[in-house]
Amino acid sequence: MQLVLVSGLSGSGKSIALRVLEDAGYYCVDNLPANLLMETVDFLAEAGHDRAAVSIDARSAALPTLPQHIEELRSRGVDCRVLYLEASSSTLLRRFSETRRRHPLAGSGKTLAEAIEHERQLLARIAPLGQRIDTSELQPRVLQNWIRDLLGLGAGTLTLLFESFSYRDGIPLDADWVLDCRMLANPHYDPQLRPFTGCDAPVIEYLKRDAQVARWLEDVQRLLQHWLPEIVRENRSHVTVAIGCTGGRHRSVYLAEELAKAFRADWRVLVRHRALAGDGAP
Repeated sequence: MQLVLVSGLSGSGKSIALRVLEDAGYYCVDNLPANLLMETVDFLAEAGHDRAAVSIDARSAALPTLPQHIEELRSRGVDCRVLYLEASSSTLLRRFSETRRRHPLAGSGKTLAEAIEHERQLLARIAPLGQRIDTSELQPRVLQNWIRDLLGLGAGTLTLLFESFSYRDGIPLDADWVLDCRMLANPHYDPQLRPFTGCDAPVIEYLKRDAQVARWLEDVQRLLQHWLPEIVRENRSHVTVAIGCTGGRHRSVYLAEELAKAFRADWRVLVRHRALAGDGAP
């Protein structure tokens, strides 16, 4: 199992780190008491989870036992990494003031500044255990990118959905990019091809012989190959590319399937055909 322990000061960005890990496919547990760590790891392993992330901070019970638990996990062969987020006291004061959130250790006569320093003391033994990131001057998007780079979460975190549709039914609301293929030759006008779809061999052979179809695919593949890595850098986890033709049964279906084949080796790819859904297609 790969286990990432996220810890650090309240307001330093732990929730951002967990969102990045969750988008990357990690099973995430927030604010787990340290004395439940071993049982939780055993449970997740038995349930078949090979990647997990657990947030443990100053609110967790039995915090002093955490270093011992980490050593035990590593001795068992668990790939355990610790990500510790911190920020300057002035930055944390500003963030809590801006969000008007209550510090989890505030109360019992403590001011916000005193609560921040008390938390820093409680976590003093945890900070040296892993990779430390000072988030004082970092915007959330930059912090997300740093975490992805640090943990090696790269391009594989993106889910790319190719979705065919019919313009007669309207553009899908979930589309990020909309590509029109109505300028290509339409198999619908061939009576022998009309009953088939873009998933069937007669239509596939018809469209494969068309040089304009091949050019359309080449141009779109080049566009996506260039810009998808940049989209990932913007911390997007899902992108829907909608491909439309008149009826949504021939050209757009074939093109969605071909694009899915082209990108499946590099990304997590899904395919949906809206106009064929009533025929039992996905």
